[in-house]
Amino acid sequence: MVDPLNAWWAQQLVLCDWAFTPDPLTVEADMAVERLAALGVADRGELGWCLLEALGAGGAGVDPARLLAGLEVIALGGAAGWLGESRARAWAQRIAEEVSAHHASLDAWLEALLHARSAEGWVRGDDGFFEACEALSVLEHDGEGVTWEMMQEWLATHAMPLALWPSAPEDQVWRLRAAFSPVVELPAGPQDWQGLAGWLEEAWEIRSREDLVRSLLWLASQGDRQAWDLDAGRLLEADAGMRRQWQEALAGTERDYGRVLLGFLDQGEPLEWAAWDWLRLIDLAWAGACLGWLDAREARDFAVHGADLALRRYSDWAALARAYQRGRSLFEGRNLLPALQADWALLLHSPVSPWRPALQGLVTEELIAASRDALRAWRGDPRHWTLALAAVREPEFAARQGPLPELPVARREEARHYLVETLDLHADEGVEALSRYWLPAQAHHLNQLAADAAHAALPPAETPFGHPVPDELASRDALRQASRHAATIHMAEKFAFHLQMAMDSGDFDASRLAGLAEALQGSLCRFYPDARRLLQAWAHWETLLPEPEQPPMLAEIRWHLEDPGSLFHWLDWRVGAWHEPGPRPTLAHFTAMALVGPLNSPAWSLPQPESERECAAIRDWVDGHYALHGEAELGEFLEYLIEAGDRQEYQINYAPYTLNHGRLASEIATLESGECSEEEGAHLLRLQRVRDNEDGCNEVDLAAWDIAQAVDLAIAGRQLGWLGEAAFLGLLERAHGLAGEHYAGWEEYARGLHAGFSFFMGETPERESFLAGFRQALVAWLSGAPPLAGAWASLDFPGARPRHWAPLHIDTLPGDSRTLH
Repeated sequence: MVDPLNAWWAQQLVLCDWAFTPDPLTVEADMAVERLAALGVADRGELGWCLLEALGAGGAGVDPARLLAGLEVIALGGAAGWLGESRARAWAQRIAEEVSAHHASLDAWLEALLHARSAEGWVRGDDGFFEACEALSVLEHDGEGVTWEMMQEWLATHAMPLALWPSAPEDQVWRLRAAFSPVVELPAGPQDWQGLAGWLEEAWEIRSREDLVRSLLWLASQGDRQAWDLDAGRLLEADAGMRRQWQEALAGTERDYGRVLLGFLDQGEPLEWAAWDWLRLIDLAWAGACLGWLDAREARDFAVHGADLALRRYSDWAALARAYQRGRSLFEGRNLLPALQADWALLLHSPVSPWRPALQGLVTEELIAASRDALRAWRGDPRHWTLALAAVREPEFAARQGPLPELPVARREEARHYLVETLDLHADEGVEALSRYWLPAQAHHLNQLAADAAHAALPPAETPFGHPVPDELASRDALRQASRHAATIHMAEKFAFHLQMAMDSGDFDASRLAGLAEALQGSLCRFYPDARRLLQAWAHWETLLPEPEQPPMLAEIRWHLEDPGSLFHWLDWRVGAWHEPGPRPTLAHFTAMALVGPLNSPAWSLPQPESERECAAIRDWVDGHYALHGEAELGEFLEYLIEAGDRQEYQINYAPYTLNHGRLASEIATLESGECSEEEGAHLLRLQRVRDNEDGCNEVDLAAWDIAQAVDLAIAGRQLGWLGEAAFLGLLERAHGLAGEHYAGWEEYARGLHAGFSFFMGETPERESFLAGFRQALVAWLSGAPPLAGAWASLDFPGARPRHWAPLHIDTLPGDSRTLH
């Protein structure tokens, strides 16, 4: 029995110089592929465009020659195996419907074809086309074959929605790939994209599955859009002069990019182009499927992820196309918006466009949920937390997602240089050395200052040693704005950057670095429930505590907060067993370490044994200041400081003079009248200070001087390995108790420390500048201005009544929860 559609179709192919055959799809596959290539259809992607072009953008002006050419490429595509039989028949029927709708008879159809051929410059007799038309006309008038009337009747009885494109729910996402070429059949294969491997290498430097996956993850999470978004944000706030300076600073092809971007600004064009990245993500996912580098499920998950992101931002196809066109304009350095309608007419207006269904709702929620799980699985390795945090400072890290890349030697050397020059961190110190950059006590201090600031409970700005700098006091008071945000991120992001550099260097044990990354993940998941809360906290603390001499990262942080593809939103936020990258001191131990005060830089974490390189410098300091040479000597001296110390020397050798001023004057006169040894000269200086009651040395308790020295030396001893952990913590506890016995609060302690520092300092030309600097440091420690100068302002003095407000979150030190605020 004759199939009317096939027979009519075969009759029309006679006009394309085909021999008549009842079934147009019976051409040998190899011959069909050769004929397609001769027609300029090199692959199935090009075939998709031919199908779209056959019916044009709709309306009455459909080109008959294109319709006929469409019938031929459909037949060849079906014969080649590029189209399934049902798909080929659906397209043939759709073209038959278009022909029938615009031409009432075969003669009208043939006449339209002849006119179209003439318009192209065809002359009678050059390819047998005229003769073929006459032959079909004779058959029609003789009532033989499938007549026009028969075909119209068949079309009328078979009118139905035609599956011109893959339409299964799991295949709908590939309609988005039509921005590059329509997907006509699944599964993907080599026939879809000729020369694909070479194009990937040339255009993307992609040579393997691993390269492809990294590029897909980069497009999803950052792509080209981040740099463009940040530039646009800065330019929006810039005046004309600043914009001109920005443009003049660009070099090479970047100048064209700058000109286009400034043009968009001048025209009031929406500064949004994420579709440029997300549609290319879908295109590369298809490329991976074509090469077999991604299986069907993997490719679909990546494509659905691109669709998921696009659906969050674009309401319809037109908005998607315009955003892509803006991105392409910036990429190519020429404004392509005037060509928008011409470039996208087929997809936006063709009656057979794969974009006919609405963009919203194109992909099912089940597929979107599966893709979200898959994308999180690709980023499931905790090192992605390190990458995410480090990429805010160095966006290039975002290209490292997925399989670990092999880093070039130059990059490894750059990382080693950073570790040595910036951090003084050497590979021989081992992974443990990184723990010194995990500073939970610093986070506690900032959280406490913020809570107190929010309740107007900060210490007074006026101290016994002066008033802080107004700007620094203002920065302290402003911390109230971050009282709802744990400060963990302020130190964690710096730790992550150092950790990433250690990973890049290749000089540290990879498995142990991975353990630190996992600990970092666990800590951040503990203190922040999701990406939004973490980034909001980071933005607040970055605003309040910008890094000196570094450009602020606020714009970058806010970009990650607002962009739905940002890696932060696709990390594994599950809270597992919590362990931190470094030890967390108890509140009492942190308070005890703070007793050092301005004698040294703040101790934000428990000290650990250091490398031999670090120990050499510490030994020199201990030897030069205290003439101590080992564990035994250190232990004896620490015991001396706790039990007696310099305060006892004052009580025995100098305090009695305060009761007998005549004897004091006589002793000073005797020493001044003769030659003094070095020891006698020091004694004379101290007698003069007693006479003058310099810095209140006769009125305050000097125990603070001994306590501070003891803690400072104990920290050095722990770093040298001369004190074990238990002995060190025991010394801290003794110092904590001793401070509570001698003083009621930090101000009294500061007076004692200042008086001891002044009294026991040797004579030096820099004495006054040393004392002035020390007083200024005491002002900062007491007032908390600037916030990171020292920790006294956030800590209750040992044994004193608690006076601080509880932070609103859980990032506090052990022991804090048992303190009544």
